[in-house]
Amino acid sequence: MPNRLGIASMSLGRPGIHSLPTKLQIASQHGYQGIELFFDDLDHYAHTHFQGDHISAAQAIHTLCTTLHLTIICLQPFSFYEGLLDRTKTEYLLTQKLPQWFTLARILGTDMIQVPSNFAPASETTGDRDVIVSDLQRLADLGAAQSPPFRFVYEALAWGTHVSLWDEAYEIVCAVDRANFGICLDTFNLAGRVYADPEARDGKNVNAEGALMASLRKLREIVDVKKVFYVQVVDGERLERPLDETHDFYVEGQPGRMNWSRNARLFAFEEERGGYLPVEETARAFFDTGFEGWVSLELFSRTLAGEGRAVVVEHARRGLESWWELGRRLGWEGEQPGREFVVREDEVVGEGEGGLLQGRL
Repeated sequence: MPNRLGIASMSLGRPGIHSLPTKLQIASQHGYQGIELFFDDLDHYAHTHFQGDHISAAQAIHTLCTTLHLTIICLQPFSFYEGLLDRTKTEYLLTQKLPQWFTLARILGTDMIQVPSNFAPASETTGDRDVIVSDLQRLADLGAAQSPPFRFVYEALAWGTHVSLWDEAYEIVCAVDRANFGICLDTFNLAGRVYADPEARDGKNVNAEGALMASLRKLREIVDVKKVFYVQVVDGERLERPLDETHDFYVEGQPGRMNWSRNARLFAFEEERGGYLPVEETARAFFDTGFEGWVSLELFSRTLAGEGRAVVVEHARRGLESWWELGRRLGWEGEQPGREFVVREDEVVGEGEGGLLQGRL
């Protein structure tokens, strides 16, 4: 299976500022084949067009994606789940929220739900691996019992409370030991934790290069490619000064890497914008496992809050250029979608009352 280009819906513009149909249309125009659908986008669309009816919204989005030849890679994020100390919240998520997500994912035509590592405060979560594994096994088993079954993809966020490293997440995936439970490998979350430190003056951990080399060597040695459900490839911005309490990105009570991530991710190889993570080396290790499948560009940035359709077009273009450069560096020329795609700027999707309207400018 060749590698296929995807992008997160939140990476083209923020919900409430940029509509989901417009973002999907522009993604299709730029040759993207898949979308990581963020629930916030679907939720906003449901409330602005269907009086909060998520099922109707999901049906409309599925129809639109079919028309645009877009695959919904996954629905995400199913957050703040594993290791909760308040077990009543765990039961609520399993018995109330999860069935609703199964319904939406089924309508959207995806069989995958993404689960980021929990970053709730330590006072609300446990780092007990037995509890975490048990919680995720329950999730996987409920998904496997559906018809058709669902898969879950677990990702270590660089600021996760108890799971912040890729190998911690991978050990948990192996311990869960379910065919429908795998891992997402992300250049930002891996290098942003092992290599980078936005709170440091030079933006890096002590012995950053050595630590990254050891981490990638371990990844190549131990990862079973069958457990890798998809990968994400993006960069991060080297800040001009440490992200401390005087920094514009600082939010009290939030981890520094989270504040950095929310404001300063970049597409891969955008060195002119301050990109400095070792994306090529990290991505190369991912593909050295033999991975072939969805490669998604999951970017969060302050630049996504700008108004106007041009913001969406610009991020779609930048992402596509980073994909081409990734292919050039890894020797994929001639194998990438989007190479011969011509953006049709005269075609748009408008939003009518309760639905979609196809039109031309």
